[in-house]
Amino acid sequence: MPLHDPQQAFTWHLREHMATAGMFKTTDLVEPLREAGVHLSREQVYRLVTSPPVRLNMEVLAALCQILHCTPNDLIHVRSAQRGVRETRRTGTSNSGASVGELRPIPARLRRPPSE
Repeated sequence: MPLHDPQQAFTWHLREHMATAGMFKTTDLVEPLREAGVHLSREQVYRLVTSPPVRLNMEVLAALCQILHCTPNDLIHVRSAQRGVRETRRTGTSNSGASVGELRPIPARLRRPPSE
């Protein structure tokens, strides 16, 4: 299992919940976290807010939920693993296993407008 998947299976909604709570700067979260017993630098808080974490300490998650009055499910939305697989138009089969060399575009159908 890779440590960091570029096509992440989750979305991180911390910034949206901060805005709902009236926190529009990443530094607005430093003091409430400190009061909750979590000591992070401004830089660490910035990274936590602006990009989805690869690993997340449970104490940090609990403090965020307490500060923002939300649940972990509100902050983290898990996407289905099948999201990237779709059926092709011609064959009705999925193209998830096809290599780049095997992919072909669907030909365009050009039609003249009906003459009146």
